[in-house]
Amino acid sequence: MVVKVGDRVVVESEKVGVLPRRGQVLAVSGALLTVHWHDGHESTFVPSAGSLRVEETADRPSA
Repeated sequence: MVVKVGDRVVVESEKVGVLPRRGQVLAVSGALLTVHWHDGHESTFVPSAGSLRVEETADRPSA
């Protein structure tokens, strides 16, 4: 799945007991994503294989 600007994503933690992070994609440059997280922080990173899940695409309206 291709991640696009505006998608809402969930990134699973690699550590046991740590909650996943939820946020909205602000920019995509190849594999590099910039995400605004629900806690107000922003970061740029390359997600590891299987760690990122698109929760809601930018094309689908909110319920």
